[in-house]
Parts: sequence; structure tokens; C-alpha cells
Amino acid sequence: MIYYLGLGGIAAFAITGVIAAGKKDMDIFSIVLLGVVTALGGGTLRDIIIDANPIFWIADLSYLWVSITASLFTFFLIRFVTHLYQLLLFVDAFGLALFTILAAEKTMLLGFPKPVAVLMGVVTGIAGGMIRDILTGKMPLLLSREFYATPALLGAILFILMHGWLPGHNFNRLYAIALIFGLRALTIQFKLYYPSWLTFREITND
Repeated sequence: MIYYLGLGGIAAFAITGVIAAGKKDMDIFSIVLLGVVTALGGGTLRDIIIDANPIFWIADLSYLWVSITASLFTFFLIRFVTHLYQLLLFVDAFGLALFTILAAEKTMLLGFPKPVAVLMGVVTGIAGGMIRDILTGKMPLLLSREFYATPALLGAILFILMHGWLPGHNFNRLYAIALIFGLRALTIQFKLYYPSWLTFREITND
């Protein structure tokens, strides 16, 4: 079940990448490439850093084909897909939650320290979106005031703590995934941001 949910998350990431590329008037090759990079970038970076061979989408080409198919589907049906963009944001939030926790678990099972597992979870969850934003000339969400990386960080920490308290418990992943998804869903629905107690403008005006 988790495997197929992961494929759905890959598709959602690819679709958001294509929508971002479409706003920049890119050609079909560039758009599909950006969709694939958005979908697979985080996991690829993680596997390179922790030297996991082969890289996950090379070991299972289903991830690659799903990202390509979702990108092509979105390119040709962009007018219909954009009407569902708000829904896709929630699907994207679930993908962020799922991949963050699965990556943290994979890193830990490979014998890396817990802080590294947390970091790799966050990297896997947010790196694809960062690459998408950079390639389309947009300020990455990581550098904005929106709750984006923080939910992934908190969820990964919760998962590591739960693994220590209740090792092997079936619901450890679910608790952590629910935390990340819940925080991101609240952010999307209610436009939550970090408070601006101190900004550069305030400093320069003093």
C-alpha cells in the first residue's frame, strides 16, 4: 500500500513541476524534464549523499515512468489540471510527508546516526521542490516564511523519537506522516506563515 501511495506522491510532485514550468512558457521537453526532476530530485540527492546503490528510481523504473507519464498527462491537459491545483497542493503535502518519513527510515536502517536520518528525510521531502523553484526562477519555499521545511523536520524528529520509544511499532510512520501532512494542510488552507517579528526593513528604518 505504501508503495502505491509513493507512486501517487511522485505523480503529484511531477504535476506541480509541470505547472510551474508551464507558467514560464517552456517547451514540452523542458517541461517534462522539470516534472521528472521535481518528482525524483529529492530522493536522488538523498541516495547520492548516503551512497545508496542503486539510486531508487534506477532500482525500480516505475518511479521514472510514473513521473514521465504524469508530466506528459499534465502538459496536454494543463487547462483541466490547473482547476484542481488546490487539491494537488494537498496531494503534494501528502507526498512531502510520506517521502520524508520513508527517507528517514531508509537512512536509519542503513546504519546512519539519527540526526543524519532526520536530515535526509527533510532533504528528500523538500529538495525536489527547491530544484523546481530555482529552475523556474522562483523564490524557493524553503527561503520564504511559509511552513514548508518545518513540518518535515518536526515529522522526521517525531518518527525518530517514536522509533526509539516503540521500536517496530506499526503506527510510528503513520503518526509522523499525519503530523507533517496536518501542518502542511493547515498552512495551505489558512495561509499560515512565520511571524515577522523582525525584518530587514524594520532594521533599516531605525
